[in-house]
Amino acid sequence: MMTLRQKIGQMIMMGFPTNEVTPELRQTLEEYMIGNFILFSHNVVTKKQMHQLCADIQENVKRNTGHAAFISIDQEGGMVARMPADAVSMPAAMAIAATGNPQNAYLAGKITGLELNALGVNMNLAPDMDINSNPDNPVIGVRSFGDTKETVTEFGISLMKGLHDGGVMSVIKHFPGHGDTAVDSHLGLPKVEKTLDQLEQNELVPFKTAIENGVCGVMSSHILFPNIEKENLPCTMSHELLTGLLREKYGFEGLILTDCLEMDAIKKYYGTAQGALAAIRAGANLVCISHTAALVEETVKTVEQAVLSGELPEDIIDASVEKILKYKAKYAECSAGSQQISCVGSEMHRKEAERISEESITLVHRGNALLSVNGEETLFAGCFANRSTLASSSVNKDFNFPEYMAEHLGGDFLVTPINPTEQEIQGIVEEAKKYNSIVLGTYNGQRNSGQVELANKLCAVCDNMIVVSLFSPYDLARIDERATKLAAYEYTVLSLNTLIKVFSGKAIPQGKLSVKL
Repeated sequence: MMTLRQKIGQMIMMGFPTNEVTPELRQTLEEYMIGNFILFSHNVVTKKQMHQLCADIQENVKRNTGHAAFISIDQEGGMVARMPADAVSMPAAMAIAATGNPQNAYLAGKITGLELNALGVNMNLAPDMDINSNPDNPVIGVRSFGDTKETVTEFGISLMKGLHDGGVMSVIKHFPGHGDTAVDSHLGLPKVEKTLDQLEQNELVPFKTAIENGVCGVMSSHILFPNIEKENLPCTMSHELLTGLLREKYGFEGLILTDCLEMDAIKKYYGTAQGALAAIRAGANLVCISHTAALVEETVKTVEQAVLSGELPEDIIDASVEKILKYKAKYAECSAGSQQISCVGSEMHRKEAERISEESITLVHRGNALLSVNGEETLFAGCFANRSTLASSSVNKDFNFPEYMAEHLGGDFLVTPINPTEQEIQGIVEEAKKYNSIVLGTYNGQRNSGQVELANKLCAVCDNMIVVSLFSPYDLARIDERATKLAAYEYTVLSLNTLIKVFSGKAIPQGKLSVKL
């Protein structure tokens, strides 16, 4: 027989700031009976360390609760990748869709699932089933497979099935759709004015189809839908959306997870602990608090008090715990760790990631410049990657596009500011006049207009100009047609190595955009 605190602990998914189980974390586990964890880049160093960390978490959770832990991660690929460098991270969703082959999505999911399973992670908070219908969306973008319900549904379900076959539970997100927002819910509270009928024509199609195809987990979004939920509550806290729509209308029987309740959309407007209580009342089974132990403790006490006072019926807690333990029996108790750690970062997995990356590179527009680059006469320019949203993984400052290209292809390089001023642009253009060809990488140029202005001014002084979007392909819509334009979808070592093959004539861009520019 479980105590009330043990039951509540089964409904909490917490994060922590270290790469080991510290005495402080152990104490929180013991006192608050936490049953589940989420890992981020700061928790992960190497595959050996990550494997040991997951084993230590399981040992502590099993000793305290009598049940295995769900250990989750956001391993979407591309810009949202938490795996260590000696594991394989697959390309971003939009890059996979650019290959035009849903089998690549399945393989990306299966390889990711096999490696996560071997490391001890049993739940992946992926794929992203949002339709990126708003080009100005600040948080989804390349995390989405595309801007149509057909593309997102087909590729998303293929990746979900791959994860399941790799031995990891897939959690799709962000119900009922985060694609048509212009606000990042990490920083504010987005609002979508669409009616249920409108959502059912588009945004909800991938979720509904995934439910019909056996998805086990759905993550809620922190978005207001005032034409559906009248009480000024985001989906995460809405009984109308989580129970009325997702459970009752769509017949979803799996686990409902919240997005992180420390995001400003909840924390700033409702409070994390009160948000968690409302989410549980609305129908969520697992509430995610990704960073702060004090907020985890406050949440457990808040929910506990609500049950003891009669504000929250214990039956709601019991039903959630029963459902959680059912899915733990399938994904946490048995299958996690069934793969050998030797598969993590294997040559076979790396070759598949490289092949998918090669098939994804997209020639968006053939301008004046040829793709073959003569390094000796070329200037490579561009900025460092920056953390464009809080969903992104921490940026690797050990490498940058222009220097990496020059190192491998010859020529000179110039690292530019993320959003160059008029004066800085003028200086870069003067320097660039010395070269016969220029290759410029953009990164989030949509939100840093100086990059676009720089690209267009360089086109005026150089006939052989190539512009590569290393993040959102929407940057390219703003670039002068004299430039040859490539979409690479991500700023990773994988994508840069693929671009080197393209520029040296060893690979031909064969991808097709899955969004309209």
